[in-house]
Amino acid sequence: MVFNRSLLAKAALGPAAGAVLIAFMASGAIPAYQMYSVALAAIYTIVVLSVGLLAGWSGIWSVGHPAFFAIGAYFAAYGSGHGWSLETVVLGAVVTGTVLGAFLGYAGARFSMLYIALLTLAFTMVTLELVNRWSSVTGGDQGVAVLQLRSSLGLGTLAGGSTESQYLAVGAAAVVLALAVPAAASGLRMRLVAAKSHPLAARTIGIAPEAQSALAFAVSAAFTTFAGVLLGLITGFVSPDPFSLNLGIALIAACVLGGVGTIIGAVAGGAYLTWNPSLSSAVGLPQPVVQGLVLVGVLLFLPGGVVPFLSAPLRSVLRRVWRRPAPTPTKPNPAADLAPRQPATATAAAGEAAVVLRLEHVSVAYGGLKALEDASVSLRQNEVLAVIGPNGAGKTTLLNAVSGLTGNGRVSGTVDFAGGSLLKARATARRRLGIGRTFQHAEVFSELTVAENVLCTRRWITARDRADVARLLDSVGLADVADRRPGELPFGLQKRLDLARAMAEEPKLLVLDEPFGGLDAGERALLAQQIRRLHAQGTAVLVIDHVLDDLFSVAHRVLAFDFGRTIGEGTPDTVLDNPEVRSSYLGTVGGRAELPERVGERSVLRLSGVGHTYGGVVALRDVDLDVREGVVLGIAGANGAGKSTLAGILHGSLKPARGSRETGGTVRTSLAPEGRALFKTLSLRENLEVAAYAAGITGAPLRERLAETTEWLPPRLRDRMSVPAAGLSGGEQQMLAIARALIVKPDVLIVDEPALGLAPALVDEVYDRLVRLAHDGLTVVLLEQLLSRAMSVCHEVAVLHEGSVVAQGRPGDPSFAALAEAAYFSGARETAATTARL
Repeated sequence: MVFNRSLLAKAALGPAAGAVLIAFMASGAIPAYQMYSVALAAIYTIVVLSVGLLAGWSGIWSVGHPAFFAIGAYFAAYGSGHGWSLETVVLGAVVTGTVLGAFLGYAGARFSMLYIALLTLAFTMVTLELVNRWSSVTGGDQGVAVLQLRSSLGLGTLAGGSTESQYLAVGAAAVVLALAVPAAASGLRMRLVAAKSHPLAARTIGIAPEAQSALAFAVSAAFTTFAGVLLGLITGFVSPDPFSLNLGIALIAACVLGGVGTIIGAVAGGAYLTWNPSLSSAVGLPQPVVQGLVLVGVLLFLPGGVVPFLSAPLRSVLRRVWRRPAPTPTKPNPAADLAPRQPATATAAAGEAAVVLRLEHVSVAYGGLKALEDASVSLRQNEVLAVIGPNGAGKTTLLNAVSGLTGNGRVSGTVDFAGGSLLKARATARRRLGIGRTFQHAEVFSELTVAENVLCTRRWITARDRADVARLLDSVGLADVADRRPGELPFGLQKRLDLARAMAEEPKLLVLDEPFGGLDAGERALLAQQIRRLHAQGTAVLVIDHVLDDLFSVAHRVLAFDFGRTIGEGTPDTVLDNPEVRSSYLGTVGGRAELPERVGERSVLRLSGVGHTYGGVVALRDVDLDVREGVVLGIAGANGAGKSTLAGILHGSLKPARGSRETGGTVRTSLAPEGRALFKTLSLRENLEVAAYAAGITGAPLRERLAETTEWLPPRLRDRMSVPAAGLSGGEQQMLAIARALIVKPDVLIVDEPALGLAPALVDEVYDRLVRLAHDGLTVVLLEQLLSRAMSVCHEVAVLHEGSVVAQGRPGDPSFAALAEAAYFSGARETAATTARL
């Protein structure tokens, strides 16, 4: 933990407020009959803080905290009657709560939120039953008195119900609030949030979600049992009534009311719990009814809680007073300017290095399906090994076997890394051994800032760690966005963040899962430079991707997979000369269907002056676009150009912030979104039926549409209509997503990035089927990242650059190709001005 003046000042607010409140209580400014309520509010603040931070940081909602509260109170009662010291009572209660909390957290981490709630509910019910039946200790229904507790450290004696006990409660709450401030800025909080946000990605950086849940629950339970001891002291009497399930519900309501995971919100929640009986009496309603109404009202109108709602205007005013320019990402700043190398020369150098990773006869099976079969791979230090192959070839399974993320798969064979066996090592331990991992879709921790996404790789964060992370972010061009959340950044910057997190702590082996996917040409060039830099620093790299040009530019050696087995190996210059590799990866698709002649000039969709923003970030600027009947229109643009936003506006599911969308009469549009958005647990048929039901198609028309749409699918899918969509390859899922859009018989079909993540052979198949739809008279809008592909399959192409249409024309026009390419990369305004409009 790194303490600075700002952090210390915030932490000091709690003790300062506590000292002032105790002074008021001692001076008589607070009436005696109110002093008990103030002390009770302080105790409830500790409990609400424990429940709220557990939920906000770990995602665990507990209704078991009344049991921990009761355990602490009964420890105080039992200890006072048996001559225990105050310190013994506190220590016994806290240790008991810690052990039980750790058990519940670890056991509950394997289940969903519902099961955790049921587990903690059962714990409370069992504890309350034990309290009622163990009358020799607890007094049963009659309760038991808290007499006095003497301090073994010479701090005096506290009698149950005394004024001194009330002072202690307020002071203890002030100290707990002070401790919560640095905890919120600590690595503990970051690791807890990381485990909650993305358990799989957390494992790759050495965070075990089960251990984090156990730790969070243990700490939360410890503070709650401590609060129970304080409750016994200020009341002087303990009975089962205050610890009913109603208290569990009230604690959740108080957390939501104040603001889940906020420190000041816990104070508001504690005050609410204390004075809720008075509020209920004032309105003449039972307490559970008032609690329910408050909870419903907050969820409907203040979902973030009262404190965040009230603090938002204050933060807005402060931002206006100290307005600073919005941070913009910078280009990576590598320590050395590394010139591109020649793969052949690099291969020779790598051949002299020691083998750092060796897989021999490795197979991974999921039930009867072998995702990887008898794979043997070796990777030398300072070598970049590329793995290629079509969808479903076993590439990601290979990376998962190295990373320890095979889940329930049965792994056989041997995997050695740096001289030791990996197969028995947990995924979390592999990070400590020196293995870093990225993911295809940049699986970042959305609730942490960019800097925290990297800092959470450290267990204890020091000033040196923060300096190291700052330098790392600067090297990948993220220094200026270090304090922003990943959700505020474009996909390309999220990919950089994923890479930076994997690079933290300088791993010996870096495992990259499709790092070039979804990036524009400039971003891919920067990534390639970064990989070369890592190689020069001595890092071995294992990488898979479908973007062959960029992949081969950094690889020393290429390994080809198909159907889970190795089919070829060689240098980037020679591997594709292997007939088996060419046939499996590139495919042997027949001639592409020719585009139909233009069928009409009638405008079916028109956008005029359309603009759109997301929270101040401009996605589209003054877009004018005309979609004509029977035309295949391509919208080409780099990642982040605004294609998906434009797709939503064309579809009508997204209303533009500015401008207008007009249709030429009644036009039905249908969208196959980027990423497919299939219902993975539903079968192919059920995915189609859901779309039909949403459009109001039932009965005989539904059966007719199902038959027509199924006929459009390739035979291998028509024979598997009862298979869950999750069991399909990426290309097969893409065709199902298009079929789902077709079942409503649209006039305009909009397909967003149909080739994303697909091998070339599957890309050809998907596009051939889309062209055949155009022959049937369907108007098709294709949103495509690759300009060359859009130029080859579309009647018309519009180039989108940074939210603006900067060029539009026909691919058959010889002058348009050069114009479109210049517009794609530079987005020069003069390009649009000189484009030949249709």
